Amino acid sequence: MTRILHRRAVHRATNRVGLKVDPSRGFSRAAAVGRTLRNDTRGAALLEFAISLPLLVVFVVGIFDFSGAFNQKQKIAQAAQEGAIIAGAQTMSDIQSTNGNPDSLQPVLTAVFNSLAGTNVLPQPNQGSCTVASAAVSQAGPLGPLEWIYKIRGCPDVLTVEINRGWLPAVGGAAQTVGTTVTVSYPYHWRFNSVIQLLFPGAPYAATTFISETAKVHNQQ
Repeated sequence: MTRILHRRAVHRATNRVGLKVDPSRGFSRAAAVGRTLRNDTRGAALLEFAISLPLLVVFVVGIFDFSGAFNQKQKIAQAAQEGAIIAGAQTMSDIQSTNGNPDSLQPVLTAVFNSLAGTNVLPQPNQGSCTVASAAVSQAGPLGPLEWIYKIRGCPDVLTVEINRGWLPAVGGAAQTVGTTVTVSYPYHWRFNSVIQLLFPGAPYAATTFISETAKVHNQQ
């Protein structure tokens, strides 16, 4: 009696999902169909994972990369601010258009370099040509004759520091005092460039962005 009730229960249960089961064979056929359904479900899950994995990697790397770029931007802005504070306190006695490399600008360059080295923006400070002493200087930049542009190579990229001691801030439409601007530029290398290829093979994407920040102060001397 128990076996008969058991077979009838199996028959009713399988008929609800459209399966034809021979009660004399018990659960054997139902179990086989269940295994097939489970295999199909696993196959679909694997396919969905294979499709979504590249997108997930792009999102994770993108979040990490953009946060890294923003962090470097903040560190470069801090270095420019520190350099501007030092520059505003320096003497103006050697600031002349005929002076190719004023001594009063060396503390400014050193302050910027040390700030970037201390925050690991420069991964190789004071190694090889990545030193303040190795900086190449040019004069009369786009901001005027009292601007000096320093380039330090081998850090491993090029660090550019532009110092303009003849900035004339306009107050109420007229220039009131002379100030200093310090602009610091250093490249950021994107990791997102290589990962985007997972979604769009061959897609053009800028691998490097030059981050530039400027700080301004009024000259104290």
